Amino acid sequence: MEITILLVDDEAIDLEWLQVRVESGNYDGLRVVGAAKSGFAALAAMERERIDMILTDIRMPIMSGMEFARKAKEIQPDVRIVFISGHDDFQYAKEAIQLHAYDYLLKPVDDDDLEKTLTGLCAKIREERRSRSAASEALPYVKRELLLRWFREASPNSAEDRVSEFLAPCLREGAAVALIEPDDRERLAKEMPLEERRALWARVESFLADFAQSEGLGEFMNGFNDRFILLVTAADEAGASLDKMIFAFRKAFPFTITIGLGDRAYRAEDLHASYRQAETALSIKWLVGKDRVIRDASSRTTGKPAAADTERLVQAMLQAMLEYDLVKIDDCLQALFSPDGGPLRKSEAYDLIVRITSKLHGGLQLLNENLYELLNWEAQEPVLLFEFETMADLVSWLRRRFFELSELLITKRRKQDRKLIAAIIGYMEERLAHKVTLREVATHFDFTPNYLGYLFKEETGMTFSDYINDVRIKKARVMLDDPLMKIYEISDKVGYNNVIYFNRMFKQAMGMTPGEYRKKNKI
Repeated sequence: MEITILLVDDEAIDLEWLQVRVESGNYDGLRVVGAAKSGFAALAAMERERIDMILTDIRMPIMSGMEFARKAKEIQPDVRIVFISGHDDFQYAKEAIQLHAYDYLLKPVDDDDLEKTLTGLCAKIREERRSRSAASEALPYVKRELLLRWFREASPNSAEDRVSEFLAPCLREGAAVALIEPDDRERLAKEMPLEERRALWARVESFLADFAQSEGLGEFMNGFNDRFILLVTAADEAGASLDKMIFAFRKAFPFTITIGLGDRAYRAEDLHASYRQAETALSIKWLVGKDRVIRDASSRTTGKPAAADTERLVQAMLQAMLEYDLVKIDDCLQALFSPDGGPLRKSEAYDLIVRITSKLHGGLQLLNENLYELLNWEAQEPVLLFEFETMADLVSWLRRRFFELSELLITKRRKQDRKLIAAIIGYMEERLAHKVTLREVATHFDFTPNYLGYLFKEETGMTFSDYINDVRIKKARVMLDDPLMKIYEISDKVGYNNVIYFNRMFKQAMGMTPGEYRKKNKI
């Protein structure tokens, strides 16, 4: 198995020369994965790929080599660091010791010193890997299978002698069962070829095993249903080391892990109970969320909204969608999925989604709309819902889709409203010479006068009467430009039967009477 090395130096020439020397050296299986010119670039490289060893300059601007080393240890606790410095400074050496640095080289680095350091470090890494492998094999396959089978038993029968023999040293100081579950594995798996999936899973197992070993957490093994089991023997009552594992994993992989943790046990039957508690803890990941340590919470209450509440909330949510009120939509979703009786179980949540979508679809059909066509809700959509591992993920997905639905509805309605208003204006202009009232137009287009008046003002920014007066005055101005037309004729043609009233309305709009308008424009 290859060993990876990352080189870090802010001096481009020194960095390039160091890379040449490492790559041209006779180091079997050693691969340079990157040459970074700053601590920030180096940390970014560590998030992309696992690093076994780092050669870094100490004196770098903004983020020193020491600061970088501390952050690197947070990402990968077992990474080996060799410092390079142009100063034989005791303070630097002291800090390097505190960071468990493997070596401390002075610039200019001698070829023999570099070779001795890298050869020794490669040998040490390979030896550690062999030790971990040997430690893993210390629990033979048969014992591991017996232990797993014992954990799966419904009641804590006496453990077989071979299992008890293995458990004895763990229980002497106390141990708790931690179940480690990679999050969103089903969605990730279906997007990967089989070989790539296997390689990823091997990397996950290797990373977790290495972390558990380097932190001295306890015995690590493969479990059931794509989970891993860790017998936590380290004194970690608050789960701080497991939180650290979660953080390190998040930095190293494009997904997360969730850990269910049971109580500490000193007897075999209590350890069996600890396993059950860890299983129960993981089962409520749906409720409390992923990427965290969860302890058993058997007493957590769950509940579901009453049918009347569901009906009322869905109706309110549909109205909010029609009004493009995103805050109200979110409020309704939160109320539906977090009822007073407590959070919903998974099966209850799916039943609720079916009820919500059915009621929304029925409500939209009354408006001549189709929920499934609007959202392009295809046959695989319900299957997708079952892939969400937490309530928060599911509600987040629904929120996005319902916001999208609201935007589609409001956009579609605005287009329809614009077409309607255009038709109404065309109808008004055709009948301009006659008395045109809001009630008459509303009756013609099959609307109530109040709603049509509201819609007209929303689209045009003017009331119905102001708009029609504006159109009449504009048409009158065009006619006044014709000297052959009499003012009373123009008044009649634009819908004012009373010429005095026409004069008053024209002056109100133009600041002058029709006669004054002609005089001003020399018509």
